[in-house]
Amino acid sequence: MISKIIRKILGKPVKKSVNGPTSGNDLQPKKITVKVHQIDPKLISPNAIKVTQTLQQAGYKAYIVGGAVRDLILGIKPKDFDVATNATPDQVQALFKKSRVIGKRFQIIHVTFYNNSSHARDRMEIIEVSTFRALLVETGKHIANSGRVLSDNVWGSQSEDATRRDFTINAMFYDPSTQVVLDYHGGMADIASRVLRMIGDPATRYREDPVRMLRAVRFAAKTGFTLEQNTLEPISQSASLIHDVPGARLFDEMLKLLMSGHAWSSMTKLREVGLDQGLLPMLDVILEQSDQTSFAKLALDRTDERILQGKSISPGFLFAALLWHQVEQQWKLNIKGGKPSIVCLNEAIDEVLSAQREVFAIQRRFETDMREIWSLQPRFEKRVGKMPYRLLESARFRAGYDFLCLRCQVGELPSELSTWWENFQNGSLEDREKLLVDVKSERSPSTSDMPGKSRRRRRRGVKGKEALENDDQSQQSF
Repeated sequence: MISKIIRKILGKPVKKSVNGPTSGNDLQPKKITVKVHQIDPKLISPNAIKVTQTLQQAGYKAYIVGGAVRDLILGIKPKDFDVATNATPDQVQALFKKSRVIGKRFQIIHVTFYNNSSHARDRMEIIEVSTFRALLVETGKHIANSGRVLSDNVWGSQSEDATRRDFTINAMFYDPSTQVVLDYHGGMADIASRVLRMIGDPATRYREDPVRMLRAVRFAAKTGFTLEQNTLEPISQSASLIHDVPGARLFDEMLKLLMSGHAWSSMTKLREVGLDQGLLPMLDVILEQSDQTSFAKLALDRTDERILQGKSISPGFLFAALLWHQVEQQWKLNIKGGKPSIVCLNEAIDEVLSAQREVFAIQRRFETDMREIWSLQPRFEKRVGKMPYRLLESARFRAGYDFLCLRCQVGELPSELSTWWENFQNGSLEDREKLLVDVKSERSPSTSDMPGKSRRRRRRGVKGKEALENDDQSQQSF
């Protein structure tokens, strides 16, 4: 439908930027009217409109830009809104009281709004405002020897900024006041053709920012678009450039990929394009479990379901699920040395997280969540005395219980164990006492210290840390 409208109104195909222009200074955009793009203003954040209006009233250019425009054209309500302007960061910050500068490589302004919402997570919205970027020269302090961009605080024109963006479908600018989309690189036509195309020479663009390879996979999985051949081919040869990306930024991009609502399809797409095989330890762990009923597959499917339903997700829980297979394997290996099971588990956790830190800069609060969820698992199997009551009072009980349910669902533990805990947490005091009496007569693997071990060990005390920056205790982990 979009393709027909484009051909009717524009009259001829939009020129594709397969190799890309060498200069964006004189590039003129196609002006796409509302009759063609059919963006529904109801899908636009009022705060994003307020930012563009404030900047325009101050005499600056300002547009909603990037993925938000792409999603609006596709009829999807964007989760985040970015605004591009010719105002400098200092000029932007002077217009908004609740704003701050973010980033060193490329300075942007976060403008914060607080909405009247009963849910804490919905009260705050951040609109990201960036200044039009200039085209970079191939040499100088801004570019590393590998081609990666080190510093990007050089301002330019709107057409240069459009040329600096990664994919044609992300290089469109939307003005809410006129409802016109400015399309510099044929993004509208590529949306109609369902093609994901890199602006400029793909190999060069990947050297500038290797994260673009991960973004290509994420966008392809999210939109269902086909990676254009010139965009696809250099990825496998450029895969090693991922090692040049700072750990914190790589972690952020992986988090976006895993929480895109299309996590499993993104994982399989990474393998298809050649971004597996030792590049990212966590991906290796996930892709090893290619079985459709694997723990990782189940965890990612549950995550996708909740995201598509608009429900909240705990990143700490998700990463705990994805790395559990590795923790469990190391735990079993450590316990062969004869140490107490709990000590072996803690050592396994340390070893797995240490290996991840070599590539990812996992935030401390997520690591805390992961440790507590993993450490709770043996305690769920100790259904004696006051242990179950103490466990109910744990700050991470719900997350640990949800994790236990996943383990039972894949057959790692008996399903009766998760059922018992469901009944215990929801039962009356009398019901709980009866459940404790009944469990004394049970002789099953659910009384072991670790999966697959029937011999009971005396549990040693384990000191735990209180969770940092806990999620809302009323929400589910998935």
